[in-house]
Amino acid sequence: MHLTIPRGPIELAAELHLPHDLDEAAPLPAVVLSTPGSSVKEQIGANYASRLATKGIAALVFDPAHQGQSGGEPRDLEDPYRRGEDISYAIDALTALPGIDPHRIGVLGICAGGGYAIHTARTDHRIKAVGAVDPGEIGASFRSFQADGPVAALDALAEARLEEVRTGVLTRDNWLPDTMAEAEAAGITDIDLLQAIRYYRTDRGINEHSTNRRLSRGDSLLLGYDAFHLVDQLMTQPLQLVLAENLEGTGFDTSAERLWKLAPNPIDRLIIPGARHYEMYDVPEYVNPAVDRLATFYKAHLRS
Repeated sequence: MHLTIPRGPIELAAELHLPHDLDEAAPLPAVVLSTPGSSVKEQIGANYASRLATKGIAALVFDPAHQGQSGGEPRDLEDPYRRGEDISYAIDALTALPGIDPHRIGVLGICAGGGYAIHTARTDHRIKAVGAVDPGEIGASFRSFQADGPVAALDALAEARLEEVRTGVLTRDNWLPDTMAEAEAAGITDIDLLQAIRYYRTDRGINEHSTNRRLSRGDSLLLGYDAFHLVDQLMTQPLQLVLAENLEGTGFDTSAERLWKLAPNPIDRLIIPGARHYEMYDVPEYVNPAVDRLATFYKAHLRS
């Protein structure tokens, strides 16, 4: 079911996955999905949302503002604060639908979307249950990527933005190499990065609405972002973690451990044997048990 979500002066493009037609007499619990950076609603979010719907849970997945088929200029902006606000606007739309119980709303975040979901749940307590699959703390990741440190990166971004204002030309960076051939030419051998490229940039998961471009000026926002700030004080909702077994070296293992220690109400942590991070996007033998555990969690904590 296609939805258009009002978000101030723009609209978000969304799909609501339903177990059956909406019935006002039997309102459903619902989950809003927060997807990885660079992804669109037809990719990872759809894989999880469609499966949750088979478990009796309505699931809403959307394109972030400035990306995919959603509105917003400039395009390709990855603003972590707006990503969190997107979730709240999606909840607004859900709670206005007949057949959805506004008091039984959960959130599911995947990869960087996990951090965005956590950050939003701290202060939007319409969210009653929080699930996360390999939740990433994108700010920490971006800070760790900077060869000369985050302060030098911020200085360079400041100079670049001065040049953008002077020329009127906005610069963009690739999230990933555009093709496997480019990755090979660049000498990339890291197994997780190669799996990311195989998902996003081959027929396995590629989508025409995912540009693989990130507006460069947005990186300054990412460098200053902490998705888990004040979680220990504000995020009272129950938390379900689902983690791939093989996360060493990705940063997702350390971010998940930090979150687990901070969360005031951690309920369950499921490890998916044999899985790597990007295999949690679409490999049925890993996604299916993840959704089974998440559905059990949501049914327990999104009760009437």
